[in-house]
Amino acid sequence: MLSFNISRLRLGYILSLPVAMTVVAISPVQAQISDSPATPNQSETPADNSTNTQDMRSLSQSDSLLSLKGGQKLMQEADQAIDNQQYDLAAQKLQKARQLFNQLSNFHLQLSESFSGIDNRIAEEQRLKALETGQMRDEATYQLALVHRAQNQPELSVPLLIQVVRSQNPTSELGKKSYQQLVEIGFAQEPFSTPTSPTSGK
Repeated sequence: MLSFNISRLRLGYILSLPVAMTVVAISPVQAQISDSPATPNQSETPADNSTNTQDMRSLSQSDSLLSLKGGQKLMQEADQAIDNQQYDLAAQKLQKARQLFNQLSNFHLQLSESFSGIDNRIAEEQRLKALETGQMRDEATYQLALVHRAQNQPELSVPLLIQVVRSQNPTSELGKKSYQQLVEIGFAQEPFSTPTSPTSGK
């Protein structure tokens, strides 16, 4: 029988990643009905602008259903559940995080493609964010596969691990770890070692 120790992925570096600040909707300004004309130097104007700026950045909050912070919070909760061996709860959190990061990655990629050739600065920014969130998705997917193994459900791990190998490339660190899991499960037989580049002899 296969046995293994489930190793938790470290999430510290994820928390340092930049948070996507997405502008949503700007509420129309209500016209003030007054007998006297409005004075342009009212002290309330800066405060209102500051409040509106915070409202526009609501997707940066951790309780948002479509934000990096929201996904990071789910990953932290899954990490705590794994510590407590609450694998069903961990699987639920990781599945939600995986779906959220996948949506973010797709949305950033679509924006990058839309601005390509029009504004390359925006296109590159969105491309990098697509890569970042795609990496987070693959980390959550790999972690979910480990949780399924801990639940003695390796058949659920196989498609997840294959997705990571395809997304990351077999030569990447996460790709190699995912393939090694497939070998341990018994889905693949041949171990994989990174090919070494030929060196010129003297």
